[in-house]
Amino acid sequence: MSDEREAVLHAARAARIAAADLAICTRAQKDAALNAMADALVTHSGIIIEANSRDISSAVAAGTDPAIIDRLTLNADRILAVADALRTVADLPDPVGEVVRGYTLPNGLEVRQLRVPMGVIAMIYEARPNVTVDAAGLSLKSGNCVLLRGSSSAHNTNSELVAVMRNALSETDVPVDAIQLAPGTTHEAAKHLMTARGLVDVIIPRGGAGLIETVVTQSTVPVIETGVGNCHVYVDEAADLNMAVDIVINSKTQRTSVCNTAETVLVHRNIADEFLPMLMHAFKDAGVMVHGDPAMAAAAAQVGTQFAPVTDEDWAAEYYSLDMAAGVVDSLEAAIAHIRRWSSGHTEAIVSNSQSAIRRFTSGLDSAAIMVNASTRFTDGGEFGFGAEIGISTQKLHARGPMGLPELTTTTYIVTGNGHTRH
Repeated sequence: MSDEREAVLHAARAARIAAADLAICTRAQKDAALNAMADALVTHSGIIIEANSRDISSAVAAGTDPAIIDRLTLNADRILAVADALRTVADLPDPVGEVVRGYTLPNGLEVRQLRVPMGVIAMIYEARPNVTVDAAGLSLKSGNCVLLRGSSSAHNTNSELVAVMRNALSETDVPVDAIQLAPGTTHEAAKHLMTARGLVDVIIPRGGAGLIETVVTQSTVPVIETGVGNCHVYVDEAADLNMAVDIVINSKTQRTSVCNTAETVLVHRNIADEFLPMLMHAFKDAGVMVHGDPAMAAAAAQVGTQFAPVTDEDWAAEYYSLDMAAGVVDSLEAAIAHIRRWSSGHTEAIVSNSQSAIRRFTSGLDSAAIMVNASTRFTDGGEFGFGAEIGISTQKLHARGPMGLPELTTTTYIVTGNGHTRH
């Protein structure tokens, strides 16, 4: 066995041992640990930012895309935000021990289905060090130990974040090994984690399509698949046009480097003549590059909006930038058909005052979240009231959509009798 594989398995074994102790921690003990972690992150923000600056310098020198560098960056405000997210998680109800259902059988047996921790969770993710803190906090609150495998581009930052949080845990009743940075930065080290079946209970990948595909296809550990975000906004013929402009612009530009950013806008032909000039002026003001069909081309030319002809690659793209695919459709059904073809199953939005159109849109699509007269940017655990999320699942088994605390638990049946025997 290689030294690298042994190091990964050693960490997984330590997590398995710690999981037994964490599972019996009370809510008060877990919440105290979360608040201690939050305080420590703020107290040590200077050394965290210094470590992050080394990662950013390396990324800039490597010519990394600015959108990825934005994801990688931690500053004082972002550290305060992740610390506040930990405090928010501490304030949330503890899912462990919740009765999912309970009843008494005719024979007198009492059956209760309770939420219990999964045990050991592994997170494999790309250059977003805030995920390091969010995953640690949500895992701990739900009674799970976590092995964190961030990308090499954020290794200095993640190492410091984990060191600070583990040091905080050492002063609490929660085992320090509840949070660990998985050893190694190579692809082989990640594969060792993905094949630690029996030690790791579930893996959650979070990142681009390539990372997710690799984890799903190469892991022997069960995977909860999070998805890339090719999100759509459809502006119906019955839309409030001013509202539609606001929603499209917010969905695209509020933060371009995240998965719930809209990448495509579709506009009903019956309102195109009135709506497209409004939209193109807004795109021009926001600096959006439109990748559009001929109808969009004409509107963009009148206003002077940046424009390029749309391709199949554009319809499929998750841009991470101020680029947006755009097209005019002849009907609601055409919009639904387009989205069914190109969507990644993350989030779609409709802007309409027609209840029949809204019902058809919401029933005709199969995505994790569908927004009605609201920005796609609301598909987020925090915005849904879950506290920090561990990811947005686009699969259908166990969890779908933003994953908060309940999604990080499984269940156990407790059956209580009084000398019952089966005949």
